[in-house]
Amino acid sequence: MSKKFTSYHVGVAAEAIAAAQFARCGYDMSVQYGANQPGYDLIVVKGKRLLKVSVKGSQKKAWGLCQSHLNDENRTYHDAINHWKKCHDSGMAFCFVQFERVGIDGMPRVYLATPGEVAKRLHQTKNGEGDTVLYEKKVWTKRAIASGTIDAIPDSWKFSEKRIEELFKTA
Repeated sequence: MSKKFTSYHVGVAAEAIAAAQFARCGYDMSVQYGANQPGYDLIVVKGKRLLKVSVKGSQKKAWGLCQSHLNDENRTYHDAINHWKKCHDSGMAFCFVQFERVGIDGMPRVYLATPGEVAKRLHQTKNGEGDTVLYEKKVWTKRAIASGTIDAIPDSWKFSEKRIEELFKTA
């Protein structure tokens, strides 16, 4: 990727790719452009059903999600994760778009999850120690507290029509 592919561009590209993928599956889209929208970036529509989607892009194998919740009241990782989860509508979904190791002629990897699923994954990270970062795939080395373990996004989160329909059922 070009050094000109800044975090701003990652965000814009992630939203566009997410919208394109939903549209490719036959869903209508409403896209909010601009930073710091109220909790979601896209509204996905099929008939009378609506799904609010927050899009997170990355080019570094991971998404930092709840670090800011650590700074309040000396929270542990688990406290920060729980606080982060409370701040998100349970009827919404997250769309994670990963650009790391993807050439300009390739398609980024895309995943879908509910806030509850994300929180559960974060609690399990580092062999149950928890973390504020969602890793696409992280192999913990000998020096790490979670030495010998691997944290990864579940295969069930991969973007697919089946996964979208599962999320509509939980919304």
